[in-house]
Amino acid sequence: MAAPESTKFQINYKLGDGTLVNIYATSQAELEASLTSIADLSTLVTSTGTALGATAQPSGGAVAYAKKALGGTAVTTDTAAPDCKHGSMAFRSGVGQKGPWKGWMCAAPKGAVDKCETVWIR
Repeated sequence: MAAPESTKFQINYKLGDGTLVNIYATSQAELEASLTSIADLSTLVTSTGTALGATAQPSGGAVAYAKKALGGTAVTTDTAAPDCKHGSMAFRSGVGQKGPWKGWMCAAPKGAVDKCETVWIR
């Protein structure tokens, strides 16, 4: 799902199982509220699992709940992340002046002299 046109802030998280969680907000207050909600949910899921003696989190449980609570959309990709000389590339997407974009980004820190070229997805 592409970010709504009203998006002013976008944050993307990639979970250990490859699930991408995108947060879109139109204001700093909305972004802060969404991040606080996700942090609270994460703590609640972890502590509940510990209390129940769970050894693994249920598949999609926390993500599905966060998706419903925040009105979000979980995004997955059908292909494995390509590698560059810095490691596994990260999938990123957004909306710019020319419209929606998506691609695989180098894992090197921003501004690194030897940062690899982005692999754009058309």
